[in-house]
Amino acid sequence: MKTDTRLPGFPSVSDGLPYRPCVGIMLLNADGRVWIGRRDDGSGLSNYTFAWQMPQGGIDDGESAQEAAFRELYEETSIRSVSIIEEADQWFTYDYPPEVVRKTRKGKYRGQAQRWFALRFEGSDEEINILSPPDGHKAEFNDWKWEHADRLPGLIVPFKRPVYEQVVSTFSHLTA
Repeated sequence: MKTDTRLPGFPSVSDGLPYRPCVGIMLLNADGRVWIGRRDDGSGLSNYTFAWQMPQGGIDDGESAQEAAFRELYEETSIRSVSIIEEADQWFTYDYPPEVVRKTRKGKYRGQAQRWFALRFEGSDEEINILSPPDGHKAEFNDWKWEHADRLPGLIVPFKRPVYEQVVSTFSHLTA
C-alpha cells in the first residue's frame, strides 16, 4: 500500500497484511447521545448479538479522511445536516479474527485503521433514512437509535470493542 499524504500518520505494517484505511463517525445529537445502527447481516435475523455500531467505512483512493466521513455517513444514513466537532488525533486499529479475514475480506487486510470524527447532528430525525439509502447503496442497518456513549462498547462485536472504548474515551467530554 502506498502512503497517501491525505492520510497522515496512517499505521504501516511490516509483518504481513496491511490495515484497511477507514473512518468512523460518532454522531451526536443536541442531548449528547450517539447515533447507532443495528447492522443487517443479510441472514434475515434482526437481532443477532452485538449488532449495533456507529457509522464507519473505507476511505476511497484520493479521498481525505474527512471527505470519507461525510460520504460514509450520507451513504449509510442519508444524513447531511452535520458539522465537525472534533477529529481524533490518532488512528485506532483492530485486527479481524482469522475467520473474518478468510470469509469476508479475502485475505487482503489484517484489520482496519480508523480515523474517528465527532460530528454534531443539526437536522431532525426525519432526515434519517437507513432503509432506502441514497444513490443505490445497499442498506447496512435495519434499525437505529440514539444511545448513551458509555453503553456503546457493550453493543459492538467483541473484536472491535477496544476501539470503541478508545473512541468513547477520546470524545467523552462531548457526550451526555
